Amino acid sequence: MTSRTTRLAVALCLVGAALAVLSGCEGARNALGMDKQAPDEFAVVTRAPLSMPPDYGLRPPTPGVERPQERTPRSRAREILLGNAGTGASAEAAAVAAGRFSRGEAAILGRAGALNADPLIRQTVNRESTALAETDQGMLDRLLFWQAKEPAGTVVDPTREAQRLREAAALGTAPKGPVPRIERKEKGWLEGLF
Repeated sequence: MTSRTTRLAVALCLVGAALAVLSGCEGARNALGMDKQAPDEFAVVTRAPLSMPPDYGLRPPTPGVERPQERTPRSRAREILLGNAGTGASAEAAAVAAGRFSRGEAAILGRAGALNADPLIRQTVNRESTALAETDQGMLDRLLFWQAKEPAGTVVDPTREAQRLREAAALGTAPKGPVPRIERKEKGWLEGLF
């Protein structure tokens, strides 16, 4: 070996030894990125989930402007603890005047927001549930329920069939025309499992 390669090999060994010694130090491990830094779980704030806006005529968001659906954790906590403090007294007064509730009951229902309930909520829920029930068959359903349903077969009209049998009995002959028969297909031993 030449002196140049031996010097290079010695230098590499020294650098490797220095890195091995420094990797034991906590400060060096952090500087080299060898330690995992977990985030502070109390500083993580969840964002509101994405949802389809009810009005498609909305303007696109402006960069840098606070999102209207985002609220600070403090304002959410205040809303949960205090409830709907901004309900008007007119709904409470109308409920008391109608004789449906006492003043105390109307005040409690007003704070809970029950006096401002949507009268058409049942129709809204039924419409939304129907839209969910009528969705297209999903991939999972196609995988789980892959067999096609057996056709129901031909339906026999009972009045015409009874008339055909009476006419044949009155003439004293065998009934004419096709005789309805039920023929079931033989199933394989694994076919009934799914």
